Amino acid sequence: MKSFKPYTPSRRFITVEDFSGLSKTGPLKSLVTGKRKSAGRNNSGMIMVRHQGGGHKQAYRQIDFRRDKTGVPGKVVSIEYDPNRSARIALINYADGDKRYILQPEGLKIGDSVVAGPEADIKVGNALPLHRIPEGTMVHNLELMPGRGGKMVRSAGAAAQVMAKEGDYVQLRMPSGEIRQVERECLATVGQVGNLNHENVVLGNAGRSRHLGIRPDVRGTAMNAVDHPHGGGRGRSKGNNQPRSPWNQPAKGYKTRSKKIWDWMILKHRSKQAVTTL
Repeated sequence: MKSFKPYTPSRRFITVEDFSGLSKTGPLKSLVTGKRKSAGRNNSGMIMVRHQGGGHKQAYRQIDFRRDKTGVPGKVVSIEYDPNRSARIALINYADGDKRYILQPEGLKIGDSVVAGPEADIKVGNALPLHRIPEGTMVHNLELMPGRGGKMVRSAGAAAQVMAKEGDYVQLRMPSGEIRQVERECLATVGQVGNLNHENVVLGNAGRSRHLGIRPDVRGTAMNAVDHPHGGGRGRSKGNNQPRSPWNQPAKGYKTRSKKIWDWMILKHRSKQAVTTL
């Protein structure tokens, strides 16, 4: 992390990530595509997610979340910045000439080799089916269904732990504390996602938020009554309302989840309450 002399009030608290360990080369053009911004709008132009818009232009790097180059060894040739995610990415040159980006695990360096498949060693960066990974191992880029590619545990510093194996399922402790079952044939990558210092970044001023595409969030109590359930009144008053959205939906303590298709696979919720299993 880098900090600065406080020559302005906001500069006193600003911290930025140190990019000195990254490769000086730009992204591989064959793995880069254009990226259009939605600004939180759907296909009809209606705002679905508030407080989005603007931001710096970004190009999308195609990441190999499937890790389907079974048995083909690859060598790390560069560690690069990716504006689309908090983690760093590593460019892999495979023995058959193919090149792909993967998420960079903590400890994976230029010159290291990686391989995917059931016969791979338990080494940082290698991808294996969950039933071939020893209990207690930290993993990331976790599949929820075999062959669909990693869906969970992909952000900077994240890691899940293999807890137990039972029948066709493997139990894992997720970064949230949730303990859940995943099919034994699902792939996971050994190690913890790198760039651990990302959580310590302090934006420090409004401009850095705007560069990220984050627009200002106005408090409901600062609005008029016609604009928000918390608006209006004399002084700072919510008008005898519980925390609510602009559309009068309760915002705290109100369960909004309707489809519980995964509930039977969750053994312990992140709220630490035990859940009965089938």
